[in-house]
Amino acid sequence: MFLSLCHTIIIDKKNGNYNASSPDELALAHFAKQVGYDFKGTDSLDKLCVNQKSTGKVIKYKLLNVLEFTSTRKRMSIIVEDPNGQKILMCKGADSIIAERLS
Repeated sequence: MFLSLCHTIIIDKKNGNYNASSPDELALAHFAKQVGYDFKGTDSLDKLCVNQKSTGKVIKYKLLNVLEFTSTRKRMSIIVEDPNGQKILMCKGADSIIAERLS
């Protein structure tokens, strides 16, 4: 699920293709789709929509904040609220930077 949400991908409405700012981001979103979590874009309330193929349900997450990838931070983070109201921080980035922050 994480890989289907933690990105800044925009879906081309004409053909349904993902448009990403980097090839890495695109590859991770395509992998998420292959393993059953298909990012469908945003709805009319700007909620991120992910089709969970195993259940056939579309799960909607409210995007609360995006911390863009920078060469200084070497990571990207998002904060979302799930359908149950739980707030979740998701972060992806360089192994060396993420490993330093793990306990």
